Amino acid sequence: MHTLWFLVKGSRQRLLLAIGMSLVSGFGNASMVALINQALVASRERLVELGLRFLVIGVVVLITRTASQTLFMSLGQNAKASLRMKTINRISSAPFAHVERQGSARSLSVLTQDLDSIVMLFVGLPGLVMNGAVIAGCLVYLGMLSWQVLAFAAVTVLIGSAGFHLANTRGVFHLRKSRQREDTLVRQFRALFDGAKELKLHRARTREFIDGTLATEVEAVRVQRTRGYVLYAAAASWGSFIFFAFIGCVLFVLTRYVPVAPHVMSGYAMIFLYMIMPIEGVLSAIPNLSTAAVALERVEQLNAELPVENTVAAAQATSFDSIVLEGVTHRYFREKENDVFTLGPVDLSFRPGELVYLIGGNGSGKTTLAKMIVGLYTPESGRILLNGQEVGEAQRDAYRQHFSVVFSDFFLFDTLLGIRLDNVDAAAHALLEDLQLSHKVKIENGAFSTLELSQGQRKRLALLVSYLEDRPFYLFDEWAADQDPLFKDVFYRRLLPELKAKGKTVLVITHDDRYFHLADRYIKLDFGQVVEQGEGVHLADLVVAPAARPFAVHGATAASFPAAHGAQI
Repeated sequence: MHTLWFLVKGSRQRLLLAIGMSLVSGFGNASMVALINQALVASRERLVELGLRFLVIGVVVLITRTASQTLFMSLGQNAKASLRMKTINRISSAPFAHVERQGSARSLSVLTQDLDSIVMLFVGLPGLVMNGAVIAGCLVYLGMLSWQVLAFAAVTVLIGSAGFHLANTRGVFHLRKSRQREDTLVRQFRALFDGAKELKLHRARTREFIDGTLATEVEAVRVQRTRGYVLYAAAASWGSFIFFAFIGCVLFVLTRYVPVAPHVMSGYAMIFLYMIMPIEGVLSAIPNLSTAAVALERVEQLNAELPVENTVAAAQATSFDSIVLEGVTHRYFREKENDVFTLGPVDLSFRPGELVYLIGGNGSGKTTLAKMIVGLYTPESGRILLNGQEVGEAQRDAYRQHFSVVFSDFFLFDTLLGIRLDNVDAAAHALLEDLQLSHKVKIENGAFSTLELSQGQRKRLALLVSYLEDRPFYLFDEWAADQDPLFKDVFYRRLLPELKAKGKTVLVITHDDRYFHLADRYIKLDFGQVVEQGEGVHLADLVVAPAARPFAVHGATAASFPAAHGAQI
């Protein structure tokens, strides 16, 4: 009941109404059984009165049962939607580093399977409450027939409850453990799709993954879940056994010592037989209550593990004078290397209208530094200054609004979310032409017609979104890695200089050493440390710079990109 009360804390009056209607329906069922028992020994004249009462009660039972089911279904869906949005908002409000560590597998499991388990609780609640009321009503009727039988029934219920509680507690334990194992299983299911190419190309890897990794997790979940439900079944069986033992003791033992009239005896028999189904219904509903309780625990635990950033709402950033990193550091554990990687301390500064290349080997910490610069990671020591003012927790969200970023592991939404521009579709279509994507993608009301593109084409589409965001600081993480030579030249020789000319700060993470000399300055990172800085022309001796030349893009020179469509950055 505590779980149920928590889930509907905003609709408790509706819950009480639904429970009340279920109770009326249950007591009505018990009353109908009592009327049937009375009708068996009633005179012909009294049958008419009993029949009318039976009809009225039957109609009331039908109406209240339907109404309670409708209310419980509505409450279940409302609770699911409320918990889902609460969890979604908690995830979106949490610091990026916490979301990154949390991973998607567990969150997806909570947002789907666990919330569905909570809905199933509400689906079964009308029957649970109604059956409980039927049992209570039948016991009251038994008490009216004989108080000795009612007292004996109370003792029996206590004995049955103790055994049921013991088995049910162990069942909940195994159920909770199986749900934790399923988080790992969901992660492996995603690997089955994300790694489909690698699995198809390597038979031994496929068999080891399927027969070893996946099969082991599936079997572990099966065993744990089976134990839980077997214990639930044992608890239900114990309850049924105690009930039949109660019937036997009353009919064959108690009646020998307590004088019972024939009509009372027939009433016992009828009530006992009628109570079998409601009792089994109550016992079978207990697992749903336990499953819902475990699911709610997982939802609340997920929310508790994700702190909420203390941010201050601010308008969209339009410009800045300087961004300075003073002695910032960040540490994290690298699974592959099985060690702790330390970035920094790093001292850097950025100003409007400059083009900076961030270079270094794989694993040197370039992307980690980029996430630090744009405010996704919080420095563990040192500080970041915006226009000379330290960026604290309250200012971090406003600080992040200065950046437009295309990471190497970027994600594309299927609409231009959050971009408020006049004639956004026209501007986007012009960019599609320049990026040679108009034959693949259309944009209508800010929505892309498809995202089924090659990785290089998807990166161009991400570049389009970034361009339309019109932020003062642009960061590109290995953007050109999947592009053909034409678009690499367009990117390095035309797009980046044009962004710089419009007063944007541009930071490019790159391995394309043939373009290093085009940067205003470079920053070299090695093992988390800035080991070298200087002007881009100082790197010119590393490669022979090819002569600049125009590149045709659908009949226009690359020099016209992206100014050909008149968009403003």
